[in-house]
Amino acid sequence: MTDVAMLARLLCQAEEEGAALVTLRALIEEASEAGAGRALERLGLSDLSARNDISALRELLKAWRDAKVSARNAVLAWAMRIALALLVVAMAARLGLTELLKP
Repeated sequence: MTDVAMLARLLCQAEEEGAALVTLRALIEEASEAGAGRALERLGLSDLSARNDISALRELLKAWRDAKVSARNAVLAWAMRIALALLVVAMAARLGLTELLKP
């Protein structure tokens, strides 16, 4: 059973026992906010600079991903150039054009 289904079931049960639905929803909302606050505090993200810290981390992560893509593209481009150069040399040798290079 999922958490949402269990919560819905508990809400129905409490309402059947006489609790007001509005009160139950307010209680759930307050408990959710308190739990989220505790989780953020445990992660060290409860202070005012946490938003800036997270933004800076996202920018760093994006820069790292961009650098990885650029590095991969550069390696692939150089590998392609080397392969093409070897192909040209092999074709020249096959056609006997290496004789022209001898003095």
